Amino acid sequence: MRVDAHHHVWDLAVRDQDWITGPELRPLRRDFGVADLAPQARAAGVDRTVLVQTITVLEETPEFLALAAESELIGGVVGWTDLTRPDVADELARLRELPGGRHLKGIRHQVQGEPDPEWLLRADVRDGLAAVAEAGLVYDLVVLPHQLPACVRAAADHPELTFVLDHLGKPPIATGALQPWATAVRGLSALPNTVCKLSGMVTEADLAKWTVDELRPYADTVLDAFGPGRLMFGSDWPVCTLTASYGQVVHVAEELTGELGAEERAEIFGGTATRVYRL
Repeated sequence: MRVDAHHHVWDLAVRDQDWITGPELRPLRRDFGVADLAPQARAAGVDRTVLVQTITVLEETPEFLALAAESELIGGVVGWTDLTRPDVADELARLRELPGGRHLKGIRHQVQGEPDPEWLLRADVRDGLAAVAEAGLVYDLVVLPHQLPACVRAAADHPELTFVLDHLGKPPIATGALQPWATAVRGLSALPNTVCKLSGMVTEADLAKWTVDELRPYADTVLDAFGPGRLMFGSDWPVCTLTASYGQVVHVAEELTGELGAEERAEIFGGTATRVYRL
């Protein structure tokens, strides 16, 4: 089974995406739905996807679960809930009882937007992470490089919880710099309960003139650090459309992993995601 482990959808008539601001993001200020994605995924040979939260509102996750219940494409949902609420365990149980609730596979919070670089280490957040683990879910990390040390400590403190690093931890590809990101991401990979998504690279590069060769050092770093068995492909559609089509993003990932054996590529393009998200 070929899996796209990271994409989004939104309907601006239902809810604004207030992060879509400025001229650079203007192409994203329209609706993107499963019906738009499905033919592109089929053309790329993708059998299942993981739909990931976009904004921190309670209503979005139930909507995504309902979408998954009606879709042959969406195999899992990474939703959002407030980890700091004292009844987070009850809220996770409630989400599981909703239509499509069996598709809830993980939780994510926009940690990248938190001013505290150690937000993940707060006592109330730690309690929330423990509840996510108890519910049998995984936790997706959307963070910036300077927040990776806190990710390492959080993953070490919660060995029972699988942490999935989105978008390689957003390295500064546009600048060509590898450090200190590479050292930090290797620190995270040293923990066995961590996984990484080969996703979001093209939008961390120069949108106008990136090349596969510019992406390769970053892909090689996580390939070496995590290995194919803890690495999974994600398109980050439709955000990727700022600079590349769905098919192009798939092709880039194939090119970056082209020297691997067939079994190793099968892990990255399906096996890892199927295991981690229990698809």
